Amino acid sequence: MKLSQDTRVLAFGCGGMLGQAVQRTFGSKTTFIATDIDVNESWIQHLDVRKRDDVEAIVADFRPDLVLNLAALVDLEYCELHPDEAFLTNAVGHENVALAATNQGAVLVYISTAGIFDGTKHIYHDYDQPNPISVYARSKYAAERFTQQCSPRHYVFRAGWMMGGGARKDKKFVGKLLQQIRQGVDVLYVVGDKLGTPTYTLNLAENMWHVIESDQFGLYNMASSGQGSRHDVACEIVDALGLQERIRVEKVTSAYWQDAYFAPRPASEQLLNLKLTLNGLNKMRSWQNNLRLYLDSPDWHLSSDVSIASVQVDRVG
Repeated sequence: MKLSQDTRVLAFGCGGMLGQAVQRTFGSKTTFIATDIDVNESWIQHLDVRKRDDVEAIVADFRPDLVLNLAALVDLEYCELHPDEAFLTNAVGHENVALAATNQGAVLVYISTAGIFDGTKHIYHDYDQPNPISVYARSKYAAERFTQQCSPRHYVFRAGWMMGGGARKDKKFVGKLLQQIRQGVDVLYVVGDKLGTPTYTLNLAENMWHVIESDQFGLYNMASSGQGSRHDVACEIVDALGLQERIRVEKVTSAYWQDAYFAPRPASEQLLNLKLTLNGLNKMRSWQNNLRLYLDSPDWHLSSDVSIASVQVDRVG
C-alpha cells in the first residue's frame, strides 16, 4: 500500500501518547480521521470502540483504506481489578474494529505489547510463544489472535515500554520519572529486576508507516533496539539531563513498589525485532538515542541547562 494524501486512514484510540505520534506521522500526509472516547485534542472525534454500531457506522461512512486501532485500557492495576472492563475494551472493542475494517476491505493495524510474554526468557523475538500472566496482557493477546484470524491483510505491532507525548500525555514509566524530577526530588527509587525495551512512540509510528508501505503483512516486534532494566533507563535520563550531581538513582526490587504496582509483570519484556530485521524493515533506533531525542523534543523542553525542578506540575502519587 503506497500511502499518500488520497489514502483514507481511520485511527481509533488516538487520545493517548501513541495517538499523538500517529497523528503527527499520518495526519498531514493522508486523509486522516482520529477518534477516542476522550476528546482531548481538536483533531479527535468522539467514539467508543466498545459500541459496535458506532464503529460500523464510521467505517461505513468514511470507507477507510487503512484502519489503525490504538484503543486500549493500559493501566495494569485497573485491569486486574476490573477484568470484565479490560476484556470489553481491549478484546471485544478490538473485535468490533477488526470486523468492521475487514468487511470494508481495509488493511488492519493492531498495537500489541511485550507484556504478552511471561518473562521466563531473557529476550523474546517475534516467533516466541506468548504466555500472558496479567489480565491486561491476556486481553491484549486475545485481540492479537483475533486480528490474525479475522483479517487477511493485517499488521500486529508489539511495542515495548512506551515513552512519548510529553507531560500531558506520558503517563508511563519515563513520564512519571520526569515528573518526579520536575518536582525537585533528589533520589529516584527505581526497580532493577524488571527488564524491557523502551520504545519511543514517534519512532514507532514512523516505522509503522514504513512497514505498511511494504505490504509485508503479519506480526512484528517493534521496539527500540537494545535492552535494559528500569534502573538503567532512570540512570540514562539523569545522565542525559546532566543531573548526576543533583539526583541519585537508588536501585530497589519490585517488592519496594508492590503496594502501588500489584498486577503481575514479567521479569523480562525485552524484545528483539527479528522479523523487521530479516525483512529489511527495521528502522527502530536504540532506546538510548530515542530517549535523548524525546528529552530534547518540544514535548518536554528538558535539557541540562534548564532548571526543570522550577517547572510547576501536578504532583504524581
